[in-house]
Amino acid sequence: MCNVDSKVKKKFNSLKKDRDFRRVYKCGISTADRNLIMYKLMSGLSEVCIGIAVSKKIGKAVRRNRIKRIIREICRLNIDQFDDGCDYVIIPRPAIVQCDYRQIEKSILNLLKRLKKIRR
Repeated sequence: MCNVDSKVKKKFNSLKKDRDFRRVYKCGISTADRNLIMYKLMSGLSEVCIGIAVSKKIGKAVRRNRIKRIIREICRLNIDQFDDGCDYVIIPRPAIVQCDYRQIEKSILNLLKRLKKIRR
């Protein structure tokens, strides 16, 4: 017999299609700081979907992919901070290349708090 935890860890799905990103940009709410821009849109589903859009202004592919990995890991570890049934798009700004993991995590958590305060 295998042990099953009574707590099920919440997971997030990734936004992949361009039309999904555009829908969140057009209809969602947003907030920003010097490192990141974050959009949020109620999707009506029971899951959290997160998309990460990194511009070529950040740097070459190695740097862009590193930033995406860091953001994805922060989102995975802090998934309970995200609202269920919402789609999120996270866009790093060029200033993020000077930040370490803790600064990026703090920035994401602060933006999430701001988005929870905004009512639409």
